[in-house]
Amino acid sequence: METIVNSLHELELLAAEILNTFPHERIFLLYGEMGAGKTTLVNAFCRALEVSDDTSSPTFSIVNEYLSPHAPVYHFDFYRLKHETEALDLGYEEYFYSGAYCFVEWPEKIPNLLPDKVVNITIEVLSATSRKIIAK
Repeated sequence: METIVNSLHELELLAAEILNTFPHERIFLLYGEMGAGKTTLVNAFCRALEVSDDTSSPTFSIVNEYLSPHAPVYHFDFYRLKHETEALDLGYEEYFYSGAYCFVEWPEKIPNLLPDKVVNITIEVLSATSRKIIAK
């Protein structure tokens, strides 16, 4: 699935479409440069999953947990990790293999710890308001 998104409204629709396209997947890996919109897309996923909590980037906490009527939602930001062992210390396996939704920013920081069954999402900046999003 490849889409050009030009507004937040289109992003909201795309988030719901991605979740519907991959109904049995729970781990979504988000790739893109700094400022590409990874956190904004995770926020759209959370709205599509009816998360009632305020959502924000877990840059300093590494993981945020949100409540949803569908399942718990975990939002990871591994940008600050220096070594994969930090994810091990965090107990990432309990999250990734819990059956809960996991949205992972900067998964390239933990390449050897990623499960086989994931949805890879790449966000490419086209302009200040336009993004190409590829989900597979």
